Formats: sequence, C-alpha cells, structure tokens
Amino acid sequence: MANSLLTPNVIAKEALMQLENNMVLGNLVHRDYRDEFVKVGDTISVRRPVKFLAQDGATLVKQDVEEGSVDVVVDQRKHVGWEFSSGDLTLSIEDYSERYVQPAMMTLANEVDLSLAGLYRDVWNLVGTPGTTPSTFADIGAAGKRLDQVAVPRAGRSAVFDPEAAWSLADGLKSVYVQDKAQGAYEEARIGRYAAFDTYGDQNIRTHVTGAHGGTPLVNGAGQAVTYAAAKASNSQPLATDGWPASTAGVLKAGDVFTIAGVFAVNPVSKDPLPFLQQFVVKADADSDATGNATPTVSPAIVTSGPYRTVETAPADNAAITVVGAASTGYAQNLAFHRNAFALVTVPLDLPEGAGFSHRVTHKGLSVRVVKDYDITADSEIIRLDVLYGVKAVYPDLACRVTG
Repeated sequence: MANSLLTPNVIAKEALMQLENNMVLGNLVHRDYRDEFVKVGDTISVRRPVKFLAQDGATLVKQDVEEGSVDVVVDQRKHVGWEFSSGDLTLSIEDYSERYVQPAMMTLANEVDLSLAGLYRDVWNLVGTPGTTPSTFADIGAAGKRLDQVAVPRAGRSAVFDPEAAWSLADGLKSVYVQDKAQGAYEEARIGRYAAFDTYGDQNIRTHVTGAHGGTPLVNGAGQAVTYAAAKASNSQPLATDGWPASTAGVLKAGDVFTIAGVFAVNPVSKDPLPFLQQFVVKADADSDATGNATPTVSPAIVTSGPYRTVETAPADNAAITVVGAASTGYAQNLAFHRNAFALVTVPLDLPEGAGFSHRVTHKGLSVRVVKDYDITADSEIIRLDVLYGVKAVYPDLACRVTG
C-alpha cells in the first residue's frame, strides 16, 4: 500500500516524541508549571513555599509571611533545519523519522540537557573527592546522606553521572546487582535505583574549572549576615574577603564552592546545627584587587535566625576560607537531585502566517514547532524544527553535586 503524504501534524508529533525519548535530565526535572507560573513577556515567575518556625506554649506567636518567587527567563531558542525533496514526504513516518526527525531531535535534546547540566553552578551542596571518579555505592550514598541531612524528600530523587563515572559505578556495583539489573546497567543509560536515587548516565554532564584561587583567603569583617527579607529575591549576598593573590582575574569562578571555618549548616526544618560546615557557591566570577581583596556574591545568603535560617552562626572576622578543588583545575559535576530542584519550561512558538505547512505540538510540558517552506531560488523544500525554552535552579537546596 502506498505511503500517505506526511502532514505537519504527524511530523510535529513524531518530533515531540523523539525529543522526550532522547532527553535524560530533561525527563527528570520539573516541567509542569502551567498552573504555577505567570508569564510576563519572556520571563515566567514561580512562587517559593513559605517556611515557619514552631513556637512553644499556648500563647499565639504570629510570624511574618515571607513569600519569595523565582524568575525563569525563556531565552534558549534552538532549531535544526534541512533541505529535502518532495518525494521524501511520501515516505512512511517510520522511515522519515529514522532519516531526519530522530537525528534532528537528538541534537535538540542534547542542547536541552546541556543547559540543564549547566545549572550545577547554582548548587552549593557538594560531596566527593575532586579528581577521583565516583565508583562505589558509598559515592552515591554520600549524596543521599547529604540530601537526607538537609531534609530533601526521598521520593523523586535522581542522580546523573558523566560517562566515566557511570561506567565506573556500573563496574563497582556489579557485585551487588541481580542478574537483570546487571544486564540493564551495561546495555542502557539507566544504571538502576541505588541509595534512594534513580541513576543515569549522560554525556552532557559539565566539567567545572575552578578559579585561580590561592593565598590565605579570609573573611574580611565580622557580622556579614543578612535577613531573609534582604536576600529573598536571589538567596545570595556579597561577602567581603581578603588574603587572595593580588590583582588576579577570576580568583573565584561562578560555580566554585567553599566553606568558612566555624560556620556550620543547619537543618532547614528543625534549625538544629548539622555536623558539617555550610558550603557556599560563587554566583559570578570575582577578581581580586591590588591588595588581595575580593567580594564574591555567594549563595545561600548567610541568615542566622528565623524560619529561613541557613547557618548556625555568622562568620567571624578572619575566619579561614577553604575552596573545594585545586586552582584552575577541571572536575566533572555529576548531579544528585530531587525533581523540584530544577525547572525546564518550554513555550509554544507562534506559527508563521506565511507558511502553509506548519504545526506545533505541546504535551507534558514540552513543545515543538515544525515549519516547511519552498525556496524558489534554490528550487528546494526546507523544513525546520524549533524549541524555545528556559531552565532554572528553582530550589538548588534540593540538589547536590558529586564531583569527579
């Protein structure tokens, strides 16, 4: 039986299916913000949940409501286009997909995953040994333990590792696999469920190159704590420091993680101190001046009281700063996270009025547009597949980096 002429609706539906099938990180993060977001131009806003402190006694203690929000900028426009003959439109959708749609959407899926993997720069929780590839159950368990300690729900957790770590973990864990799980570990990207994580491999995991730090960095001035009200828009603040190598560009890089002596983390629910120092992530590249001073913007903000408390105490003057990793060295940034840590928002693109062959499909928080036109100059048919999306670390406290 002759094949039916392919329509834009059929191609768009196939493209959307292939996009979803080829994503790893894109399928593990939160995508359903249709009821939670309010679109304002190219920026979409989501509310963060309110936190409270339990009070003692029978007398009512009213607390101020601090309701923050996070903006997601929909600024990633990606497309793939190609020329083809009119005869190609008489192919079956299976043949057309194999020849054109699948490789096109694999490329776009990789772009989406690459964008999501880059959100590691917003995550301050970090475990592992820089320069040592995760390869054991304990390496996955360290991330699980950290997320337990900071009150992250176990349901909905995933862990995504770069190829080197994924195959090292598969080899290191093979002795604890049952037969069918061992086979899956070697044949598929999904390694299995371990330490409360669904674990996957993804070639798009990023490598972070640390800043040119060194010297004897210290906190420059006591009392550098802020109120949540002052920091709620970004959950970050500037931190005055000194003791860095003088006049150094990029002494700290966006995504660098450090601790401050004596500044311990707290449980975000009970506010009890935890047995490890609070980690801070640098939000933007910072340079040192001629005297070795630098003022990086760091997250989370240093809040010492109230329902949004992040640390037991504020740093003391001259408290020592320890940066994770050697200076100017690259380390894989594997990710362990709850699905609500990161958001992927795709927006349906407008259909061009001048194109007779066009369609878009939106389903399960994803949207793809297909447009075909005729190039009279080149005497050829042209087709393009487009996606418009934004990514955001909505709740970076629900994630943990596993360094490699």
